[in-house]
Amino acid sequence: MARLARCFVEGQPQHIIQRGNNREPIFAVERDYLFYLECLQEAAEQHGLAIHSYVLMTNHVHLLVTPQTQHSIGKTLQSLGRRYVQHFNRSYRRTGTLWEGRYKATLIDSERYLLTCMRYIELNPVRAKMVDHPNEYPWSSYRINAEGESSVLLEAHDLYCRLGRSENLRLAAYRALFAASLDKLDVDAIREATNTGWALGDGLFRDKIERLSGRRTAPKSRGRPRKAKDLEKRN
Repeated sequence: MARLARCFVEGQPQHIIQRGNNREPIFAVERDYLFYLECLQEAAEQHGLAIHSYVLMTNHVHLLVTPQTQHSIGKTLQSLGRRYVQHFNRSYRRTGTLWEGRYKATLIDSERYLLTCMRYIELNPVRAKMVDHPNEYPWSSYRINAEGESSVLLEAHDLYCRLGRSENLRLAAYRALFAASLDKLDVDAIREATNTGWALGDGLFRDKIERLSGRRTAPKSRGRPRKAKDLEKRN
């Protein structure tokens, strides 16, 4: 089965997952996480990639980003990967690949899913039962987006900025979103879209992205199309 071409629409956020090869750890100690974030910040700035949310898990990474060009994501991850793999292999006297093939990515309907996807990303350590609350996990963007911790890595999305006229209001409104659990349907939709590469949104959003990108954003319907006479008989 042929791989789906990467999909790009200017100004449209994307959710990215990159996993360790064979689900093996890609971070071992604090300096690994710090060096990864340093490499990510420098590569994203160089290649025009705005990062809105992230979490660094033991064996995989989630990013919510908006690329400025169709090459922003690929070049950022390529540069980041080159530097980080060298660091990791040298530190732990290993050789070979660190990543599990291609990174996974999907365009998301920002109006419907941007804040939901941010919560999904920052709640990963809670779902994995590593912590009881997202602010207890140091390697995510929660403390930045919800508590105002300083960061040169993140760039706030317009929808996040609309949560309040002042920083304190935005932080409080964002924290309030975590009072309720994520809807299971939203969690399933995010996972399915990211793992398959289809767009995350309703039919209208997918049609719009198809027109703008020239690439399919949902799987084809299964089975042969019904003939007109067959349809008439069923009506």
